[in-house]
Amino acid sequence: MGRYIIRRLLAVALLMVVILVTTFGIFFAIPSDPALRSCGRYCSPEKIAQVRHKLGTDKSIYEQFWLYSKGLVQGRDFGEGTEINHCPAPCLGVSFKTDIPVRESIEQNFPVTFSIAIGAAVLWLIAGITTGVISALKPRSKLDRGIVAVATASLSLPTQFVGLMLLYVVCAKGGVQFPKYVPFADNPLLWAKNLLLPWITLAFISSAIYTRLTRSQLVEVMHEDYIRTARGKGMTERRTVYKHGLRAALPPMIVIFGLDIGALLGGAIITERIFGMPGLGTLAVKSINDVDLPVILGVTLFGAFIVLMANLVVDVLYALTDPKITFS
Repeated sequence: MGRYIIRRLLAVALLMVVILVTTFGIFFAIPSDPALRSCGRYCSPEKIAQVRHKLGTDKSIYEQFWLYSKGLVQGRDFGEGTEINHCPAPCLGVSFKTDIPVRESIEQNFPVTFSIAIGAAVLWLIAGITTGVISALKPRSKLDRGIVAVATASLSLPTQFVGLMLLYVVCAKGGVQFPKYVPFADNPLLWAKNLLLPWITLAFISSAIYTRLTRSQLVEVMHEDYIRTARGKGMTERRTVYKHGLRAALPPMIVIFGLDIGALLGGAIITERIFGMPGLGTLAVKSINDVDLPVILGVTLFGAFIVLMANLVVDVLYALTDPKITFS
């Protein structure tokens, strides 16, 4: 197990290097000049040159890449003279627009995205697995057909439609105050209350996927020989389903769940924009509009790291839940 995790961590590090080289080349080699946007309305050639020097875009792309990579490992100093600011490792650069370290911006916005992702994941797991089990235990019944029909219809609805409809029904017609993010440490109950609509928006579609997956896996497993053996020994149906059936159907759901969480933690852009939540998705959209290259690159690298680590955790959990898989 330990050797396997070490090899996977080395693979994650190698992939991060590849992603860094690729994204840095794309973002910093494109024909755009952030100095022109940061200079102001009236810019002389001398002032533009000063801004380029301040941003570091007057250096070659190879030198910029070396300084950026060095900052990730050792940290980096920004500024000149008495206005030098140190950015500790891993330093993701400083915003061209606000002069705020990118790492600090990510640390401020990530709790919002994390809160949305975790709450939505709990909802869609509970709803998806519960309805999937109910549907699988009564296959081809009216209840099963109804659940499958609702799940199929849910998959056809885009996230923005669900979110806007919830806002219209709950806030516009119901008179409920528009939800605003409140940190968990400040007020846990208000934190959960204001995140309920974003949670439902994300969970509405994802729960339908888990409903169909749980149903298909459980229907297949419940016809296995060891399930009939357990029933023949007098084990109750409920215990048979949860101890043997659902456990055997769990590994494929772990894979999809890990990938979904990794993608959400990278930034639930649409949901954050609909509800005005200041998460990573909102930060990414704002930085793209401002052509703030360090922030775009930093959010991209952070999102890639989250997805890669989620894949690692999924592989380990999959192997632990499936006895047929061995570490080699």
